Amino acid sequence: MNTSKQQHLFEPEPTAWELAAGKDQLTACVVFNRPVETVFHYLLPDSLRDIAQPGQRVKAPFGRGNRLVVGYCVGLEPPPETTRPLKSIESVIDREPLLNAEMLQLTRWIAERYVCSWGQVLDSVIPAGVKKRAGTRLVNSFEPASGVCGKLSELQLPSKQKAVMETLCTAQTPMKVDELCALADCGTSPITALRNKGLIRAIRSRSATFQDDTTPVPREPDLELNTDQRVAVDNIVQCLREMKHRTYLLHGVTGSGKTEVYIQAIREVVSYGRQAIVLVPEISLTPQTIRRFRSRFDSVAVLHSHLSEPERHWHWQQISQGKIQVIVGARSAIFAPTPHLGLIVIDEEHETTFKQDTTPRYHAREVARERARMERIPLVLGSATPTLESFWRIECGKDILLSLPKRVAERPLPPVVVVDIRNDPYIARGSGIGRALFSSMKLALQDGGQVILFLNLRGYAPTVWCRSCGEGVKCPECDITLTLHKDRRIVLCHFCDFEAEPPTRCPYCNDPGIRYLGIGTQRLEQEVRSRFPDAACLRMDSDSMRKHGSHDIALESFRRGEVDILLGTQMIAKGLDFPNVTLVGVVDADTMLHQPDLRAAERTFQLLAQVAGRTGRSHRGGRVLVQSSSPEEPAIQFAAAHDYFGFIKQELVHRQETNAPPVRHLIRIILRGRHEEELQACARMAAEKLSERAKKVDASEVRILGPAPAPVSKLKGDYRYHLQVTCSELEEFRDIWQSAAIRETLSHGVECMVDVDAINMR
Repeated sequence: MNTSKQQHLFEPEPTAWELAAGKDQLTACVVFNRPVETVFHYLLPDSLRDIAQPGQRVKAPFGRGNRLVVGYCVGLEPPPETTRPLKSIESVIDREPLLNAEMLQLTRWIAERYVCSWGQVLDSVIPAGVKKRAGTRLVNSFEPASGVCGKLSELQLPSKQKAVMETLCTAQTPMKVDELCALADCGTSPITALRNKGLIRAIRSRSATFQDDTTPVPREPDLELNTDQRVAVDNIVQCLREMKHRTYLLHGVTGSGKTEVYIQAIREVVSYGRQAIVLVPEISLTPQTIRRFRSRFDSVAVLHSHLSEPERHWHWQQISQGKIQVIVGARSAIFAPTPHLGLIVIDEEHETTFKQDTTPRYHAREVARERARMERIPLVLGSATPTLESFWRIECGKDILLSLPKRVAERPLPPVVVVDIRNDPYIARGSGIGRALFSSMKLALQDGGQVILFLNLRGYAPTVWCRSCGEGVKCPECDITLTLHKDRRIVLCHFCDFEAEPPTRCPYCNDPGIRYLGIGTQRLEQEVRSRFPDAACLRMDSDSMRKHGSHDIALESFRRGEVDILLGTQMIAKGLDFPNVTLVGVVDADTMLHQPDLRAAERTFQLLAQVAGRTGRSHRGGRVLVQSSSPEEPAIQFAAAHDYFGFIKQELVHRQETNAPPVRHLIRIILRGRHEEELQACARMAAEKLSERAKKVDASEVRILGPAPAPVSKLKGDYRYHLQVTCSELEEFRDIWQSAAIRETLSHGVECMVDVDAINMR
């Protein structure tokens, strides 16, 4: 335990027991869900000495008012050197630890790397359903009182009571009431009578009320691997057998069979009696992935945000008891309490959803890397378009590249045609589907094929604009233009969910010249239904897929051929395998390209490459049409040529020239508050203190840019300023940040957030 960060809380009037406690008494090291890095010492009363363990939640007095607050016990240590008495733990909440020693170590690493408190991390990684014990109830079980079974023949008991005693003595383990009544062939009265006589005693415990009712999936045999897949599996299996940690980057073009590599590597893990974690980026991918894994393995659990609290708690318990072979889930599944972890897989590792955008702002890929290192197991990162960070580690010799350069069955990648829509007559009239795309859709549907249309803007019209004064109609709480949602007859802010009736006059100049510009998925759906009235159309975005299980239902209807045209946002852009899709249309390839983001080109390339991979997966073949107003952009051209290595090498040169990630770490410091002038002063103070500390410790590799208004300068009523810090090693920044103590000097009402290895630059 790092004693330099520990602080002692004091009581004005200690108890006599506390004053008499010797130095051999262990104290509990406790952290709280507060932005405080301190680990606090508390005394353990006699009643809790044999109960308290690291990994449990406790209640302890905290702060000046000694209010009881829930904290996390992270260790037991001898009392620190102090002349004043320590406060005492009030109670222990959990019968068994929620986290083992390895997970405590991992969460501490997260707190240090991502510059937040240990308590904030612990509170984040344990699901709410687990903390509430959702899906359970307290029940009584009964066992004989001490020494009673040996004297059973001497007891004068009625026949029913005697039957109960004989049943309990034979069982030798506590029995629940219903089970005991059934075996002893009696009601509850004999049990109550024996309890009153002191011959049996009750033990209260929690029993699960939730039962998994998952329908079994028919078992399927493993598929035959091609040469490239076999090489990849053999490398991973060799690492498993050597019980070493290595990180493998599995780069495979879309449709190359990466999932089959995962499955057969996991087959080896399961044969050792161990468990595997598989992370997927989108909830829409989870049902399809789970179905595939359940057809191969006996026990598969799922962890994602759409689970109810009882479901999540039940899965957590099953995993912690070692009953689950494969855990599939989104970002937070990396914290699954596996006692026998053997392999971690991250599918579509390039996805930004693996980065958490609230405290703790961890990246699941980096957490997985550290957990795999601690457990000495392999980590497999899979993608058709790996991030520059992952490619850079290959270039530096830190990770191992495994390649799947060909599609399964030697099928070719689909041809991609980039269509310049700047002079398209359909687009000029306000249509979202240009002339070339319309003709291609018509031919594909006539030929019995299915069509996927991708547009990464939801709503009906993404911009509400005044023709008279030229101002965009913005959310009153955010510096964001409102989006028209025609089906709900509202304008909506996609950041804070503010909604209002569509304006008829400009709020700035009161002119009636309001215009709704741009095309979102709702407007695209309306256009598709109008221009292709005989085709069944389905929209998939976060507005239409709100109900539990809606993703699975929608994708299954498309798989069965009940839907001809599937359109949506990035949730349909990756991981889906539909052999009858013969055309993919990208309605607007430029939506992300011109964002104020250093990763704009990388994200554009990744999205286009992933969308293009949704077609050409059967003998029918397929093609891709990409509509763009910037067809000459390198990211679009490289995606059209399916040239990942060409794009990544060019982009890496640019990043090296600008000292941007992955060459250096990027840390974003965001300050927010209600009063802009006060916030600006605090931001300047923060920049000055960081610069001073960097000079004092001679951290010449640390560079500080800003402060400046954030790209989204106002969000949910708060003004926002940010600084950007780049450094070669994160330890340099952490030392400067801790010594600068910026949070302690901020004005009241100003909050400060630190985003290490920032991805979201808004």
